[in-house]
Amino acid sequence: MNANLLPLSLALGIVGFLPACSNHHTAHHEHYAPGLGEIMAQSAVRHAKLWFAGRAQNWELAAYEIDELHEGFEDAGKFHPNHKHIRQPIPELITDTMEPPLAQLEKAIEAKNLAAFTETYDQLTAGCNACHQRTDFGFNIVTRPSFNPFANQAFETQN
Repeated sequence: MNANLLPLSLALGIVGFLPACSNHHTAHHEHYAPGLGEIMAQSAVRHAKLWFAGRAQNWELAAYEIDELHEGFEDAGKFHPNHKHIRQPIPELITDTMEPPLAQLEKAIEAKNLAAFTETYDQLTAGCNACHQRTDFGFNIVTRPSFNPFANQAFETQN
């Protein structure tokens, strides 16, 4: 082979190979479903961030975190409609234990009412624990955060 054509041949070979790698990579991700534990761990993060946003009266961030909790619970029901030994379908559990306190918390956030936020946040936390009790995960007890582990995020509004 001509030495001048070697770099071109290598480049064309690599370019021809890349779509095959790309297709394999894409196909792998199409089948990925997060585990229920992963979804719940992310929900715990959202729960904590919601607390700090509300306490700082950053109502826009608090509303965002509520929306993210809704998405996470939707994913839990979508990817895990039934889970291990849990008798009740996950979407029903979420509707029963999480939707009422989330709706009340949304009202408190819309009203920008710190006292109502605190009360309904505690109701949300109780909903988490009720769900855990009903599913034999009662050993997983959710509480208000006692310190801010998110040193890289400002919860106060910048206005």
